[in-house]
Amino acid sequence: MITRIHVNQHNIRDNSKDGGSRPVLTVKDYKQNRKCDEVFFTNGRVIYSPDKPLSCGAKVWIETTEPVEIIR
Repeated sequence: MITRIHVNQHNIRDNSKDGGSRPVLTVKDYKQNRKCDEVFFTNGRVIYSPDKPLSCGAKVWIETTEPVEIIR
């Protein structure tokens, strides 16, 4: 199973403006999207694909097939 981790730049920007604490990472797999501030995994890769972004529009993401631990 592939898990993709995205950085939500809009939440980073909004947190900077108003001092908020919105989660800035989204961990996506085949059945759910989880939002968090920290993710632990042992093996993966960073992908930059400006010519073929993901369906959500992401051009950079982290991809792993290992289990991930979500840390809020």
